[in-house]
Amino acid sequence: MPGAPSGGVLCAGNVVFDILVRPVPGIRWDTTTWVESIQQSLGGNGANTSYTLARLGTFVRLAGMVGQDGFGDFVLAELKKVGVDTSAIARGTEPTATTVGLVNAEGARAFLHQPGASREVFESALSFDAGLIAGCSHFHLANIYGLPHMRSHGRETLVRARQAGLTTSLDTGWDSKDEWMRVAGPCLPYLDLLFVNQEEARHLSGLEDHAEAAARFLAMGVGIVVVKLGRQGCALYSGERLQAIPGYAVPSIDSTGAGDCFVGGFLAAWLGGASLEEAAEFANATGALSVQSLGAVTGLVSRQETLDWIHQQEREHKSR
Repeated sequence: MPGAPSGGVLCAGNVVFDILVRPVPGIRWDTTTWVESIQQSLGGNGANTSYTLARLGTFVRLAGMVGQDGFGDFVLAELKKVGVDTSAIARGTEPTATTVGLVNAEGARAFLHQPGASREVFESALSFDAGLIAGCSHFHLANIYGLPHMRSHGRETLVRARQAGLTTSLDTGWDSKDEWMRVAGPCLPYLDLLFVNQEEARHLSGLEDHAEAAARFLAMGVGIVVVKLGRQGCALYSGERLQAIPGYAVPSIDSTGAGDCFVGGFLAAWLGGASLEEAAEFANATGALSVQSLGAVTGLVSRQETLDWIHQQEREHKSR
């Protein structure tokens, strides 16, 4: 987009309409269970990450697809509210991807997902023309496994991003088809940053220890590996270097999308000039703010408010 600031992010990923139900103690067929909340929310790895970046003041353009339906209208409006550039989101013939999230009292969740328009989008590798990358210095691929077509040409998309002069990152997501390394492996040599959680690291590498898994990913060409550890924080791996960044002890209402918010927070800080350690600390805070509200992005605040929250946590920790 002409006039967009430099240092922005082009994000490719799924865009989902979420219906979140809480608290759900379990499913009992042929009965009625009363719950406290049924809420509509923005969802999808691409949408959540992009929303987070924009909420934190980073320019972001999201490439994806929604349906020609009311759910699509809703998610586009939510993204535009915080300034996400939605010009690269197409409207397909399938319905907008939809997830029903069942959340228990502890914040754990189970998803029922209809891929919808995610089946249509990215039929070929992205072409990084001047209009698509204007204002962007970084390309982020959010959940390659949630995008059926991207499974076959993720590598080519990342190669093209590098050729266009962009730095790159991938947040793998969960592979319900169990094609882990077959899909992600060819992408690894073209990544500056790889984001995985512990389970994803284990499935990708076949190794139980995430430090050993990260070493394998680095050997395959990844620049930096960031392992998301939930309430324990995260771990950074770069060459022989390991840095553990502790998380924040906060009450968890809903962990839906917290990993996406973490990634958005990390990229916003890192692209803004923060060190890796500072970016990781900021990302931990972004994830911690997310889990305290129902819905992936409901609890997010501005960059300055997030920094203020971090400082408040530090003051409270010192006073104990």
